[in-house]
Amino acid sequence: MNGLPLGFSMTRHISACLLGGLVLCGTAAAQQARFDDVIRNLRNPDAKIRVSAVRLLRESRYPEAAAPMAPLVTDPVDLVQLEAIAAERSFFLLDDVPAKKRVALFVEVRQPAMAEAAFELGPLARRPGPVPPELVRALLQAVNDENQKVRVEAIYTLGTIARPPLSTEAGDELIKALDHYDPVIRTAAARVAGRLALRAAGDALLTAVNDSKSEVRFAAIRALGAIGDARAVQALTEQLSFYAKGEGAWSALDALSKIASPASVPLFRARLTDRDPFLRRAAAEGLGRVGEAADTAALQIGAGNDPSTEVRAAMAFALQKLGHNYIPRLVEFLTSPKMGPQIFDYFVELGPDAAPVLVPHLQDPSPVIRANVARLVGALGAPGATAALQPLASDKDPDVAKAAARALERLKASTP
Repeated sequence: MNGLPLGFSMTRHISACLLGGLVLCGTAAAQQARFDDVIRNLRNPDAKIRVSAVRLLRESRYPEAAAPMAPLVTDPVDLVQLEAIAAERSFFLLDDVPAKKRVALFVEVRQPAMAEAAFELGPLARRPGPVPPELVRALLQAVNDENQKVRVEAIYTLGTIARPPLSTEAGDELIKALDHYDPVIRTAAARVAGRLALRAAGDALLTAVNDSKSEVRFAAIRALGAIGDARAVQALTEQLSFYAKGEGAWSALDALSKIASPASVPLFRARLTDRDPFLRRAAAEGLGRVGEAADTAALQIGAGNDPSTEVRAAMAFALQKLGHNYIPRLVEFLTSPKMGPQIFDYFVELGPDAAPVLVPHLQDPSPVIRANVARLVGALGAPGATAALQPLASDKDPDVAKAAARALERLKASTP
């Protein structure tokens, strides 16, 4: 690595002058940045040069820079911190979250919470590969920064790029964030603990269920379900009874559906016909996870007739969990951008066994379905997945070809 030019091929030429004289304009040889020179500039006393180095490394998409850049996550200059956190996040994402969004027809404004937007893309947006421990430590340290934007970007970046299990030390630090003075951080900590399946956070999450801020309470409730804490069933049942409707009730039933205790079946059954589609969805998912075959007929009717697309998909998922072949029905929902995250989560939960049934849908006439199925097959993996995906890498639709290339990259990176 040392002494080689910067970039994916390690021979990339830098064609523009960067701040602080990091790269000098002139001949091609003068413009060629060397990895070790740029890394040294991460330690430069001049903040402008540190920022220049971070931006150059980010543009190169060179993941080997993740560890040496980690100290800048806690840099004394806010701008350097934010640039470093954004760069670190970019190393692990398949595609960067757009920094700007279009308003009306012309004006572009910068998104205020890039890390949270990346977090909400879900696990499939992340490249395979380990995260340097020093980066995890730096992000957790930045959660206590004086600048709220730094704090928020740090904790959601951690949730975006880290993978379970966290080390005991890192887990303890994340649990501490559940008692942070900033409710935005407490909320984020609960969401990240759930994403990272931090079972050690169970007691702290139960405490957070009684937080003074509703957004913290609801995030903690959902996180208890995400970590599968069976001890929380009684408390969550009480929360469902207390709230009865709205986000509090949905959060509690969603958590119970993920824990999937047989004791919750009467609740799931009662809410399967609730007026609130969020509650019907959670009830259907719970029945499927518990394996409650007695409700098959009701689920089949709902999968075809429920007025909510999200609920129909949930009932199809439940029927698949119960042993019926509803994968083709679930695939149909992949034409909707709104439904994508829900369906992706279902297939991730169904696991690699679903991949062989998905493979024939790589030939679907719809390019949207082909692209989304390629992403799923790449994420799930299965014998023959690589061979099935390779023809799509030259698909006539550029989005399909890109999705297939990303999926092949993921499969290659996941192969021991």
